[in-house]
Amino acid sequence: MTAPILRVEGLGARIAGQQVVESVTFEVPARGVTALLGRNGVGKTSTLKGILGLIERWGAVEFNGERIDNLATHRIIQSGIGYVPEDREVFASLSVAENMRLAERNGGPNRELVDELFPELLARAGQLAGTLSGGQQQMVSLARALVNDNTLLLIDEPTKGLAPLIVLDVTTALGRAAEAVPILLVEQNLQVVRALADTVVVLESGLVVFTGPANEFLDNEELTTELLGVHLTDVGATGDNA
Repeated sequence: MTAPILRVEGLGARIAGQQVVESVTFEVPARGVTALLGRNGVGKTSTLKGILGLIERWGAVEFNGERIDNLATHRIIQSGIGYVPEDREVFASLSVAENMRLAERNGGPNRELVDELFPELLARAGQLAGTLSGGQQQMVSLARALVNDNTLLLIDEPTKGLAPLIVLDVTTALGRAAEAVPILLVEQNLQVVRALADTVVVLESGLVVFTGPANEFLDNEELTTELLGVHLTDVGATGDNA
């Protein structure tokens, strides 16, 4: 059996003195998509930020067989982890092309793939990122993570606030990306999770309360109701469960 690409053990984190992650333990397989789920405020985004050292954290984080919890964030990123933050966080005063150049390492070896997945960005290369629509900004954010040869992607709510057609485009792009690199995905749209995820990890009160096959979890209405607060019959194109 292939070793996990990421191991998280006893991860805790706090922001401004307030504990936001209690003690999280899970693994991310070396292929496919692992979805990190839970109700609002259970610590999903904080878990990603804790892995990356963006907030105060403790516990063990092992990436590709090496401990990284003692490394600065920029060293963790350089080791091969791409990050797509919640709310996109593009450089609004820079052009699309400039946003891409800032993200590139070693010449951006996956530039052809990015251009194939996001042809609209080629057409808008000279446009200021701050003038793009929300969906276009999300494409820039995803493209910045995909342009390099990363070994793992951490992607936080990529379809948040997007129109259904753009959600479909983003889901397609993520599916293509997952063919080449494993993804740890925080996502509130259960239809997107069903389309992409192989495994789910569910958080509650800063702790992991379920880990298992995605379909097994999503097909269990009792579990989804208990842990996410949704009924499967209520989940639509923009189902809000995170």
